[in-house]
Amino acid sequence: MPRVLVFSRTTGYRHDSIPAGIAAITELGAEQGFSVQATEDAGAFTDSRLTGFAAVVWLSTSGDVLDDGQRAAFARYLAAGGGFAGVHGAADTEYHWPAYGELVGAYFRSHPPIQPATVRVTDQDHPSTAALPAVWPRTDEWYCFHANPRPRVRVLATVDESSYDPGPDAMGADHPIAWCHERGAGRSWYTALGHTTESYAEPLFRAHLAGGIRYAARIPESTPVEGNV
Repeated sequence: MPRVLVFSRTTGYRHDSIPAGIAAITELGAEQGFSVQATEDAGAFTDSRLTGFAAVVWLSTSGDVLDDGQRAAFARYLAAGGGFAGVHGAADTEYHWPAYGELVGAYFRSHPPIQPATVRVTDQDHPSTAALPAVWPRTDEWYCFHANPRPRVRVLATVDESSYDPGPDAMGADHPIAWCHERGAGRSWYTALGHTTESYAEPLFRAHLAGGIRYAARIPESTPVEGNV
C-alpha cells in the first residue's frame, strides 16, 4: 500500500483546521488505498525516513520548518521521484529557500477576510479537478501571491476576483488558486484552498484534496473519489 506523510509543522501562523485536515486525509487514505502518517517532527526529513513515502503533504505549514540538512534530504527525495502536495499555508513557508519557492509555485502575500467567492475550474483533466464543477462557489480564505505562477506551472483553477473583494493585493483577471507541475522525476501539486475547518467536511473539497495527493504520489484511482457522483 502506498504511504503518504502529512507534515504540519508551523513556526508562524497556525491554522485551527490542521487537525481536521489530518483526519480528513487519513479517512481518504482508508477509502482510497493509501496509508497516512502524520508528523510535526522535522526530523522525519532524512534520506532513510523519507524512503518509502510516495508523497509528502505539507498541510498548512508556516515559517521556516526545516534546517539545511533536512532541506537537502527533501530535495534528494524529490529528485528521486517523490511527490509534494501543498495545502493552503504551504505557500506561507520557507521564504528563504528558493528551491522550495520553485517547488510550491508561488509564495503567499496576503489575504482579505474569509468570504464567499467563485472558483473557476479551468482544467478538469486532472485527478484533483475531475470531480469539480466548472463553476464552484465556496467560502474560504483567498490567498493573493507575490507572483502569478502560471508561467511555471499548469493552472487547474482560478478564483474570480469579480465575485469577492480581493483587497489591495488583487491579482487581477488571472488569479490561480490550484496548480501542478513536474520537477525532474518528482511531482508537485498545490491548492490555496483549505483554510477553514469546515472545508475538510465538504465532499467536493475532499475530492479535490484526494485527487491532488493521488497525483503527487502517482496513485491510480482504484475506487470512486468522494464527491464524484
